[in-house]
Amino acid sequence: MRQIPNILSIAGTDPTGGAGIQADLKSFAAFQGYGMCVVTALVAQNTQGVREIHVPPVDFLRAQLDAVSDDVAVDAVKIGMLGTVPIINTVAQWWDSTYPQCQRPALVLDPVMVATSGDRLLDAEAEGALIDFLHRADLITPNVPELALLAGAEPVAEEQDLLDQAQRVADAHDVVVLAKGGHLTGAEVTDTLVFPERDGQRPEPVSAVSPRVDTKNTHGTGCSVSAAFATLAARGYSWAESLPLVKEWMTAALGAADELEVGRGHGPIQHFAQLW
Repeated sequence: MRQIPNILSIAGTDPTGGAGIQADLKSFAAFQGYGMCVVTALVAQNTQGVREIHVPPVDFLRAQLDAVSDDVAVDAVKIGMLGTVPIINTVAQWWDSTYPQCQRPALVLDPVMVATSGDRLLDAEAEGALIDFLHRADLITPNVPELALLAGAEPVAEEQDLLDQAQRVADAHDVVVLAKGGHLTGAEVTDTLVFPERDGQRPEPVSAVSPRVDTKNTHGTGCSVSAAFATLAARGYSWAESLPLVKEWMTAALGAADELEVGRGHGPIQHFAQLW
């Protein structure tokens, strides 16, 4: 166990710094990890929306991945925006060929499939390829619409229904699911880790509750939460041990988000609220 673990983000960019690899790198640093990144897509976006996306050739994506893993001992990987079937397949082939099953870094996947608005971000073929990728992950962190898509159902409004969908996905893909309650209503937000059944045993779900923070500046929360979990996994924390730490940090980051003055739309969270 390295004193300062090496964490790799595989994701798209956000030039205003609120989401994507920029948010991941801030999250890694906030939890005392050394951050690295491989770019899957160059995204022209700001706090008001996405304008254009440029996808580099997948040969170059593989070259980036190999350049990191050939030289650096990677302790955890966080995957965000993949976007297309060739990108998903390239990352899958790199992962399978680079890391033997018994020696793999922790892998956290934020399945970027559906926007907060409900708009689908992937075509049907890419959705299928990403679903096929899920069994490689140790933890996935979908939002409410994404979890519904993975479960083959409609988005829910009640916490128990959310947990039922998470359990179906966990069992189907043998992966731990973070069921996030941010899209539900109420004065409090509950996030719950749901575990798959293994060897006839299913651990009880683990939850953390926080007050809902009243702010429009929530850009990058999904990216940041998954990156934080990856860093803590690399530091030796279990998912259950990590949950309250990530929850407390995110609540502070949202609470201080309005102190930042970044853009005129939905601004970023304050990743370093606890530190600063």
